[in-house]
Amino acid sequence: MKKWGIRILQVLVLLSVLSASAFFIYAQFQYSPSGVLKEQVNMKEIETGEEGLLFRPGTANGKGVIFYQGAKVQEEAYAYLAEKLSEQGFLVVVPQMPLNFGIFGVDKADAAISSHPEIDQWFIGGHSLGGVAASMYAQKHQGKMAGLYFLGSYPASDFSEGSLPMLSIYAENDGLATIADIKENRALFSQESTFIEIRGGNHAQFGLYGKQKGDNAADIAPIDQQNQVAEALGSWMSSR
Repeated sequence: MKKWGIRILQVLVLLSVLSASAFFIYAQFQYSPSGVLKEQVNMKEIETGEEGLLFRPGTANGKGVIFYQGAKVQEEAYAYLAEKLSEQGFLVVVPQMPLNFGIFGVDKADAAISSHPEIDQWFIGGHSLGGVAASMYAQKHQGKMAGLYFLGSYPASDFSEGSLPMLSIYAENDGLATIADIKENRALFSQESTFIEIRGGNHAQFGLYGKQKGDNAADIAPIDQQNQVAEALGSWMSSR
């Protein structure tokens, strides 16, 4: 029996190692900033601090935005959107996540908040799995947050009994966070929630990193979708 127990343990350890190795290999295939983004943003001028990528406003409005990227998407892929928000007066922080997975860095928002005491209101959210990770942070720190937003995403837990302002921006042609998915998870949102559809948009164009496996084709240009998101998100945060 002891020999069988040792063999079973060895098999379990081997399976764990193989699973970890397979995930590590999977995580290496990442989505990089697209040529469209590089045409719009001077990548060499992006400021990087301990809290992550930093986009400072010209004229500050006292509000800060923390953005968690989608799974396997490099944080620079959201530089255009971050710049557009900073032009509206928001300080924007895009944390650098372990392996570019927000769920491995749920508490990264702490560094952004502690590094910028000049900010009166903080909003947190993200794209796809990043939105899920952001909701995990917001669930634990609702007193710190002025609002929680989702781009092609939805909460990891139930906020329906709370009053935290929430925003869902979803896309008509999203093949990964479909309209059906958004409707199915609508009950998890608070009563103070707003839902905005981007007509003709898809999942990948919430960032600028090209096509994504499993997504549907968009009927609008990537910059068009980005501008619509920046306007909708900025207007919502300004009204808080």
